[in-house]
Amino acid sequence: MPDERRIAHIDMDAFFASCELSQYPELRGEAMVVAGRRSDAPRTNADGTREFSRLRDYAGRGVLTTATYEARALGVHSGMPAMKAARLAPNAILLPVNFDLYRRYSRLFKDAVRSISSSIEDVGIDEVYADVSLTNGDSKEIACKLKSAVFEATNLTCSVGIAPNKLLAKLCSDMQKPDGITILKLEDMRSKIWPMTANKINGIGPKASAKLASLGITTIGEIAARDEPWLVQHFGRSYGSWLRRVSHGLDDRPVVTHSEPVSMSRETTFERDLHVVRHRQELGAAFTRLCEQVSLDLQSKGYLAKKIGIKLRFDDFKTVTRDVTLPEPIAEAKALRRAATECLKRVELAKSIRLLGVKAGNLHRAGEASDNESPQFTLDF
Repeated sequence: MPDERRIAHIDMDAFFASCELSQYPELRGEAMVVAGRRSDAPRTNADGTREFSRLRDYAGRGVLTTATYEARALGVHSGMPAMKAARLAPNAILLPVNFDLYRRYSRLFKDAVRSISSSIEDVGIDEVYADVSLTNGDSKEIACKLKSAVFEATNLTCSVGIAPNKLLAKLCSDMQKPDGITILKLEDMRSKIWPMTANKINGIGPKASAKLASLGITTIGEIAARDEPWLVQHFGRSYGSWLRRVSHGLDDRPVVTHSEPVSMSRETTFERDLHVVRHRQELGAAFTRLCEQVSLDLQSKGYLAKKIGIKLRFDDFKTVTRDVTLPEPIAEAKALRRAATECLKRVELAKSIRLLGVKAGNLHRAGEASDNESPQFTLDF
C-alpha cells in the first residue's frame, strides 16, 4: 500500500458534445457545436434519416455550450459567441442544448468513479477529484480502472491525471486529452510543469497573466524562479505567496467529499433585448420558467431557501441584483416567483433587458425547516 498521497482528477472529454454524439452517432468525426435553441433540433424525415441545422443559419447572440474536437480545430470553442463561430465554421452541425441528457450522463460518470474510490469531490458536471491514496494498485493501474469504469457506464471517454495533490492532478489530466492518462510526481515538476504557460494554473487569470507578462514572466517555471519577497512586492502578500507555492507544485487542499451548497441559481440571456412593456409576455414566461427551474433544483436536492434574489443585465450591459429575505424558507415555484417579483419592484425597469436570473440562497435542509406558509406577494411582469 503506498504511503504517499495520490489524487486523481477525472475529466470527461468534450462532455456535452460527447453526450450529443451518443444520441446522434452519425455525427462522429463531424464538426458539431451546441448553442442552445430548441428550433435547431434535428428533423427526422419519412425514411428515418435526420436533417441537422448548420451554424451558418444561426441568428442571435447566444454562446456555444460546447464543440467537438473537429470543430475546435476550426477555431471555435465553448463560450464563443455563436455568430462569431458561424463565421469561422459555417458548415458545422448545430444542436440545441439538452441538459437533462447531460445530467443523466453526469450521474452515471460519477457513480462509476465511486465504484473505484468512495472518496470523491464533485467539482462540476463533467469532472471530479478522487483520493486514491489507499486504492490497490499502482497509479497507472488505478487510472486504467477509472477510465474503464467510466467507459463501461457511459460509453464515453475521459482523461485521468494522478498526482500528489489537486493542483497537479488537474494540470496533468489536461496533458493528454482526449482519452489520456498522465501520472505525475513532484520530481517531474521541472520537466513537465515548469514549461507550461502560467495561465494553465487555475487562479491565474487574464489580468494576472498580463501583469506577469509585463514583468517578463510567461511560464510556471519563470514564476518558480522568483523568490517570494519579489512576488509579494508585485502581487501582494496573499496572492504573491500563493503564486510561489503553486509554481512549486505545493497544494495541501483535501478532497472534500461533502459540502452544503451556498445557493442555487438559474439565468438566461435572451436572443434579443426584451422591452418590459412590448415583450411583457415573453419576459413573464422566461421569469416563470427560471423560478420553476430553481424550484426543481431545490426540491431534487432537498433544500428550502430563505433568501430569493434576481439578476438583471440591461441593453447597456449594466447589471443589477436585488434580494429579499423571507420569514420562512420556501421551495415551491409560485412562492419563489412571488418573492422574486418583490425584488423586481425595487428595480427601475426603464431599459430593455438582456439577461434575467433568479437565485435562491440561505439554504436549509427541508426536514429542518418550519412548515409555516410563505408570505403572499403580488405578481408582476
